[in-house]
Amino acid sequence: MSFHKVDKKVLDNILEKMVDAVSKSKDDVFHIEEQCRSEYDDIHQELLFIREKVNNVIDQGDDLESKARLARNRLSQVSHSFKEFSEEQVRQAYETAHDLQMQLSMNRHQELQLRNRRDELERRLYSLEETIERAEQLVSQITVVLNYLSSDIREMSQALEDAKMKQEFGFRIIEAQEDERKRLSREIHDGPAQMMANVLMRTDLAEKVYKEHGPEVGFSEIREMKQMVRSALYEVRRIIYDLRPMALDDLGLIPTLKKYLHTLEDYHAGVVITFQNMGQEKRLPSKFEVALFRMVQESVNNALKHAQPTEIQVKIEIKKEKVLVIVKDNGKGFDTENTKQGSFGIMGMKERVELLNGTLSILSKIDVGTAITIEVPLP
Repeated sequence: MSFHKVDKKVLDNILEKMVDAVSKSKDDVFHIEEQCRSEYDDIHQELLFIREKVNNVIDQGDDLESKARLARNRLSQVSHSFKEFSEEQVRQAYETAHDLQMQLSMNRHQELQLRNRRDELERRLYSLEETIERAEQLVSQITVVLNYLSSDIREMSQALEDAKMKQEFGFRIIEAQEDERKRLSREIHDGPAQMMANVLMRTDLAEKVYKEHGPEVGFSEIREMKQMVRSALYEVRRIIYDLRPMALDDLGLIPTLKKYLHTLEDYHAGVVITFQNMGQEKRLPSKFEVALFRMVQESVNNALKHAQPTEIQVKIEIKKEKVLVIVKDNGKGFDTENTKQGSFGIMGMKERVELLNGTLSILSKIDVGTAITIEVPLP
């Protein structure tokens, strides 16, 4: 995937649409759940009423069954002793038995209808309970997805932006390495190499002068050659120091920073560079000393290159559990939201800090200056 093809605004727009769609789905499911709950409550009330009615109908049926049994016994008695009862008594016994039997039949039919209705309502309640439970689970799951979209995936666009910057940072590192090689090649060619060539030529001249003008003039040439060799040696040491100060391995971070900043001040007239050690002066693990030195170096060089300051303050405090570094200048400052200016230098510092599990904060105000705070925990 090519990072330069990723448009952060397009990605954010797609994400907003996804969030809106999921949010609407959540509202729809919640609405369905509320409708089911309302229907559940209505059916539950009806079920309670039907159950009570079933019980009443069963009680009525039992009472009618008892009365119908007595009526049948009375009719059987009248039928067996027909001559002992009047016509009216016979008719009344028959009608009573018939009426009770009809009422009992209607009661049984009503009981059957009520039982069927009760069973149907119970099935609907069970189905609604399952629907409500599924809706609750869906709302919960959608909420998780919505939170994920609103928080974690939003970080994806920033991660892509960071990845794009890191890709560009990688290219800039390659370019910087090539530029550094060219610079070193040019410095060695124009400095020590040129001086060594001059020394070689002067040795031939010294030999010729010695033969033609005597020892005194010859020794004068040799003394000038010694000065040239000394200058070449100074240039070689300066180049090596820029690559990696040997004092860092020999003396440690604090003395190396003192010497480096003092030398840097000599090279930049009009800029006062002060150094203050507020804590212990002790040795740190090599990777910490190198990283902290490079971050101070990058911070100071960024200030000198971009900020046009008249004063740069470097403070360091080594404690038992952490190291605190502050680099502050009174330069022109910059907008921290727009990281184009010196952004790759800052990104390189962030990379170093992250490798040491530390933190980097940058405060800057236009026409006031910049303060960089680096805090690194010690093992």
